Formats: sequence, structure tokens, C-alpha cells
Amino acid sequence: MEKKEITICLGSSCFSRGNNKNLEIIQEYIKSKGLEADINFKGQLCSEQCQEGPVLTIDNTTYKEVTQTKLIEILDKELKKE
Repeated sequence: MEKKEITICLGSSCFSRGNNKNLEIIQEYIKSKGLEADINFKGQLCSEQCQEGPVLTIDNTTYKEVTQTKLIEILDKELKKE
């Protein structure tokens, strides 16, 4: 699998809308699946899409209004090993 880049918005709006929990879920997901070497996971201060938060970007795909349930589906789809 090519190394994936996950960027999570940590601006105050996205953080309070759910990325505070999404951050923990992503970290645990990466660890539990043994994907540490396959993923570059980072935060950014603001993605300037506050009205559509919480926002998450994986490679060049941006996901908006990411709930915790939606997040697991996104991670499963984007990070499955081929």
C-alpha cells in the first residue's frame, strides 16, 4: 500500500464539532491495524471550511461533516490493504 496522508482540521470549530474525538479514533485505528508505517497523520490549524466541519482529508479527498460513525467507514474504505 502506498503511504497515505491523513490531515485532520484542529481549528476550534472543527475541534468542538467532533474532531477532538475523531483525533483519538484515528490514532487508535492506526495503532490497532498496525498501520503506523503506512500513514502520515497530521493536524492543521484550520482548513477554512468551518461551516462544514468537522473536516478530514485523506490524500486529495476531503471529507466534511465527519461523524464518528462515518469516520470508521471512511478509514475502512481508504486504508484497506490491497
